[in-house]
Amino acid sequence: MEQIWAPWRIEYIQMEKPEGCILCDKPRQNKDALNYILYRGDKNFVIMNSYPYNPGHLMIAPYRHLASLEELTGDELHEHFEIVSRSIRLLRQVFNPGGFNIGINIGKAAGAGIDAHVHTHIVPRWQADTNFMPVISDVRVVPEALAETYKKLEGKF
Repeated sequence: MEQIWAPWRIEYIQMEKPEGCILCDKPRQNKDALNYILYRGDKNFVIMNSYPYNPGHLMIAPYRHLASLEELTGDELHEHFEIVSRSIRLLRQVFNPGGFNIGINIGKAAGAGIDAHVHTHIVPRWQADTNFMPVISDVRVVPEALAETYKKLEGKF
């Protein structure tokens, strides 16, 4: 029998889940490397997804705790999508993906894991980056540790 080891997951499994909103709390801590915050704009920031679909999975979020895009001001919205564009450019340079999935899930019914704080996901994709694991065992394989991905992207914004 083959075994897949993911020792970093045990910390998440055993930890007490924090109350509140991580997209509000993490930027306030001013521990960007620890929290995988890669960039801070005036109104939005970039944070790596701690449980990524692929290496380089980023989230862009406004600092203000808002549930949906239509609640953002014009300035917040403009900066938000400027950062999305910059993020794509950076991910192309660093990882050379074949494409991207970019999405915003608004509301639990749409699949939002953090439904009270709107954010945009950017997931780099490569040809054949999905494999048999999700099909036969509901397991996703991410080929790079989060800290390594952070090191590759840190300071490049």
